[in-house]
Amino acid sequence: MNEGKVGEPKISIVILNYNAGSLLLDCIESIKNTDYGNYEIIVVDNASKDNSHKECKKKFPEIELIENDKNLGYCEGNNVGLRKVKGKFVVVLNPDTLVDPNWLKELLKGYHKFGDGIYQPKFLTTDNHKILQSTGNMIQLFGFGFSRNKGDLDKGQFNKPEVVGYASGTCLFTSATIIQKLGMFDSFLFAYHDDLDLCWRAAMQDIKSYYIPTSIVYHPSEGFSFKWTNFKYYLLERNRQYCILTHYSRETYYKMLPALIIVEIGVFLFYLKKGTAISKIRATCNIIKNLRYINEKYKKIQNERIVSDKKLIKTFEDQILIPKIMDTQKNDFFGNFIKNLSRLSRKFL
Repeated sequence: MNEGKVGEPKISIVILNYNAGSLLLDCIESIKNTDYGNYEIIVVDNASKDNSHKECKKKFPEIELIENDKNLGYCEGNNVGLRKVKGKFVVVLNPDTLVDPNWLKELLKGYHKFGDGIYQPKFLTTDNHKILQSTGNMIQLFGFGFSRNKGDLDKGQFNKPEVVGYASGTCLFTSATIIQKLGMFDSFLFAYHDDLDLCWRAAMQDIKSYYIPTSIVYHPSEGFSFKWTNFKYYLLERNRQYCILTHYSRETYYKMLPALIIVEIGVFLFYLKKGTAISKIRATCNIIKNLRYINEKYKKIQNERIVSDKKLIKTFEDQILIPKIMDTQKNDFFGNFIKNLSRLSRKFL
């Protein structure tokens, strides 16, 4: 724990670790150079086997280390740490990030300027600080999420703070009050779409997400955990469907249903060409299996909303940016298919 200047609010930094190795040590080392004094670091370990959490505690004895007995996933793993925070503000930070000295101070400035909300910095790639990782994440009409401007050259063209679809869970800043009000991350999701889900639920309660370009965080082009495996494809698709079923009102959902059926077919064919059709099938089967739980979650989320779908949908995108790690030709075809279908769907909403 660090004691800051008089009047500086305490900020709790929660880092979830799962076999991050030396990346975790590098991350905390960069935090130690932060130009902000009053913060605490809580490392939650998801049953790592590489002893990175023990090495971390040995090198940085001042951190609070929480050791889970098993891998609880990104959502519940972070929730374990969020339940222990002592700060007025919280940051959820990935262990494979490096932070600029002013990162924390600038996020706090953004909060003081715009008020209650969820905030993210500008992300640049770790190995090339001129390449953007994200200038804010965006929600697509059919529930897809993507990082805006990923892979673009940073020429200073995205240096204005603005409202975005959702703040990235790679580095997410908000108040302890807001994170508790939202019920933290949804543990059902396990991992992926967790930040989209959180910020979509926040937007339904008129809590916006913001991009703060003066705060800089560095992140690898592809994160260290969960490479493009069948399990990742499964989680991405299952969680997308989950958000559609719980976040849209029934009226909106039924108006979109013809388009959503076409999307399901399109996603299946896309997964089939990727050789991971089983992931799509598993995702849909899991949704069907959990329909009772999903319906209860739907009721809770809808009871808490104060912003209509009609208003929120205006901020959603038609296009989707698919990672370049996938086949470019298939990306373009699928992306154009989704974009055109989305534009057509809007006419009925």
